[in-house]
Amino acid sequence: MKVAKLRNVEVGAGTPKVIVPIVASTREGILEKAVEFKSHDLHVVEWRVDFYEDVFDQAKVLETLKELRAKLGETPILFTFRTKKEGGEKEIDMETYTALNTAVAQSGDADAIDVEIFSGDDVVRRCVQAIHQAGKVVVGSNHDFDKTPSKSDLIYRLRKMQDLGADIPKIAVMPQSAADVITLLDATQEMHTKYAARPIITMSMSSGVISRLCGEYFGSSMTFGTVGQASAPGQIPVEQLNIAMGILHQALAPQH
Repeated sequence: MKVAKLRNVEVGAGTPKVIVPIVASTREGILEKAVEFKSHDLHVVEWRVDFYEDVFDQAKVLETLKELRAKLGETPILFTFRTKKEGGEKEIDMETYTALNTAVAQSGDADAIDVEIFSGDDVVRRCVQAIHQAGKVVVGSNHDFDKTPSKSDLIYRLRKMQDLGADIPKIAVMPQSAADVITLLDATQEMHTKYAARPIITMSMSSGVISRLCGEYFGSSMTFGTVGQASAPGQIPVEQLNIAMGILHQALAPQH
């Protein structure tokens, strides 16, 4: 399994790495959150830029990102514009989306950039190429807030992300039952053991919270926790997340 490096964080090695989102709408709120994070045990900060009031002013985005980078020091930043159709806050046309992701990658201030993999293959290829040329990591993503697709469809989507060049494929789905959560976990372990040449991230949202805790066993390399406001249903406070994953990690450790 290839490990993806985000600064000093090795994704795909050891326990799943914890990502915590910033969903503030103002520059001041974003930077305040970064300071608050310093007292919490997390690995990666996701800036959900679709919540930002000045997101369509590229110069302001880059300026705020630079300040965020300074506040966070060596903590890696995942830059994400989540589109409305995938559960985000705002609509965006694909030219603006590509230009924004490219400019952020070239700035050097974000370590990984989220690319929604069903934005059209041409758009995705352009984003992936620009991000890779800048030496940054691509998180290829897909979100279904209505249902959990079949196991074969979940694996198809994750493999498509990999085929299009995502360094870390990520999928989040909504369960309607416990059986849906099992479908997601089953797809995760099959993708991880049979097809993945890189770390993957999977989660069942809302009542599928168990999937956010047990990634180490099934093959999901990162998980999302909260410090304050969540960015998706089912995220739990980072301290509780770390305790639960620590218990599982100890139980899975080889007996000496």
